[in-house]
Amino acid sequence: MTKQFATIDEYIGACPEDVQGILQEVRRTIREAAPTAVETIAYRMPTLTLDGRNLIHFAAWKTYISLYPTPSGDPAFEQEIAPYRAAKSTVRFPLAKPIPYELIGRLVALRVEQRKDSGA
Repeated sequence: MTKQFATIDEYIGACPEDVQGILQEVRRTIREAAPTAVETIAYRMPTLTLDGRNLIHFAAWKTYISLYPTPSGDPAFEQEIAPYRAAKSTVRFPLAKPIPYELIGRLVALRVEQRKDSGA
């Protein structure tokens, strides 16, 4: 999508109907893992900020949903996230397969934890 959106609701509403529910569930999952995060749009994507700094972005593409940045974790986490990694800090969840919302929640929780530990 190339349009500039003012809100996450506007972004989701511009997506295909079958993707809107997935994005709402991704959003709910992120909010659950980072309840004090603030919603905004950054880089033309839905973004949640924590303490005034970007925490996580998510976006819908033609065949997948992406989250950025993806933190590094312990070996078990790395093994579980490996099939979805598209780059060092990007994951892609294909729309043709079930979205692993529980994994997304753990990814965001790890990002929050690492932010608290390092300030990054």
